[in-house]
Amino acid sequence: MSCAFPNRDNRSVIGSHVGIFKFNLINTAVVAVTFDLFDTLVTVSRPADPAAAVASELQTRGVTVPSDWETAYRTVHVESQRGSEVPLSTHVNAALQSRDVSAPAEYIRHAVTAAFDPTVQTRPNAITAVETAVANGPVGILSNCSVSQLVHRTLMRSDIDRSLFDAIVTSVDCGWRKPHPRAFQAVAKSLRVDPTSLIHIGDNPETDGGINDVGGHFHNITKTSLGQINTALDGDFNNNDSNIN
Repeated sequence: MSCAFPNRDNRSVIGSHVGIFKFNLINTAVVAVTFDLFDTLVTVSRPADPAAAVASELQTRGVTVPSDWETAYRTVHVESQRGSEVPLSTHVNAALQSRDVSAPAEYIRHAVTAAFDPTVQTRPNAITAVETAVANGPVGILSNCSVSQLVHRTLMRSDIDRSLFDAIVTSVDCGWRKPHPRAFQAVAKSLRVDPTSLIHIGDNPETDGGINDVGGHFHNITKTSLGQINTALDGDFNNNDSNIN
């Protein structure tokens, strides 16, 4: 049997004030698939020296950069709970303030976004893997990313149809990084499923593998490639159908 799942027009994007739901109850019979983004569905360019990249963008916006900026950038300034996410713009603001430099929050936010502005390549078989998941139930993205809007910008530049995702959850928006259980609970809540019903696909067992701690299932693409994920997902969905018949 096929499992019913919420209409994709009622998708959720954590942190964007978008989220209209017709279903308020958690559906424990539905299997949902979530994907890591970076190095799973896409590869992106990254600045070789993040501190220097941020400094350059700050200077472009007229912000004074301290002479010991690299040290300030690499120093922890914001105390946070283990597993929680500190937005990079918040960290940069605190680093500047530690050197008695003040700047408008908007300048800092735009500088950080520009410093990490990516060139994006969609990984082979990523589109097919997403489409296979979509054909069987709710689909989401769960990404560790401390830069606001970077995940959304990356998806827009990829070859993957962003509208296929019922939920896009990032650590900078939900406040928790994988492997913390709250990160997986956040995406499960957005997809209106129980965390134990999640199948998470990613490339890092230390972070993405945290799904196992909430009772879900992890597919490691370094062992099961995206090209093989279709077969693996078919097996997962068939097993779920057998369990609920």
